[in-house]
Amino acid sequence: MTQVKASGKVLGASVTDIDLSRPLSAEDFGLIVRSLGQHGVLVFPGQRLESAQLRDFSARFGHIQQSVTGKLADPQVPEVGILSNIIENGEPIGLGDAGQDWHTDMSYNNTIGFTNILYAVKVPVRDGTPLGNTLFANMCAAYDGLSDSMKARLEGLTATHDFNKFWDKMRTRAGSIRPPLTPEQRAKRPPSVHPVVMTHPITGRKVLYCNPGYAIRINELDQQESDELLEALFTHQLQEKYLHTHVWSVNDVLMWDNIGTLHNAIPDYQAHEHRLMKRCQVMADRVFEPAFLSSARVGAGMH
Repeated sequence: MTQVKASGKVLGASVTDIDLSRPLSAEDFGLIVRSLGQHGVLVFPGQRLESAQLRDFSARFGHIQQSVTGKLADPQVPEVGILSNIIENGEPIGLGDAGQDWHTDMSYNNTIGFTNILYAVKVPVRDGTPLGNTLFANMCAAYDGLSDSMKARLEGLTATHDFNKFWDKMRTRAGSIRPPLTPEQRAKRPPSVHPVVMTHPITGRKVLYCNPGYAIRINELDQQESDELLEALFTHQLQEKYLHTHVWSVNDVLMWDNIGTLHNAIPDYQAHEHRLMKRCQVMADRVFEPAFLSSARVGAGMH
């Protein structure tokens, strides 16, 4: 029987006694959705997945966004991307950087991201210590921690999110192997606008949906006010009390909620210390639908 053990921290739970290479039962699907809403970050240790199995598991939760760069784990499974710092024959085998920055994947889309699902194939280790941890920040807790006056100020405000902000910033980082985007690639990721405060579809809790990676402007404010408010929100949401660290092991499957969290990969490994992850990015095209929530036996107000 599948077991969920909470980390006891601001985010995170471990899900055991489940084989993700096999189709999910209705009971396990519902348990995973509820647990993702409650804990924000789920680790399934000790999994063994082919690319097609990772795709099939991920697709239960929504449509999978394919990579804009075309870096794939398997050409036969285009839904599964690859994150890696490995170079073969002078070419990077996947999209990978010596570090990232705080962001929420797919906030730049009109249809935002619901969940990312990563499968760890290679994890760099030095002197027995795993490297390349992933940090998370809890945006439900961050909203709750705002003053009443700030909550009132944010009501009705929207932010513009731009894919190019994050990509171009990452290209300036030391050790980055990201290529420049072509005009065609940029055209596939136009900016989008979303409320600064959202209601989480699984829990019904308010979420601070405004991240440093992609948010470029509060649309209802002038530029100076927008810049000042964004800086205040970014500083607030990254306080230590809202943070959680995942330490990777080979064969971990890590699943996180992009609606209620931010994340950031730590660049503490070198080019010869290989890191390889398979990734599916699942869009929020189903999670807001009553049928999806009903199938998971969840609804607004469940915490």
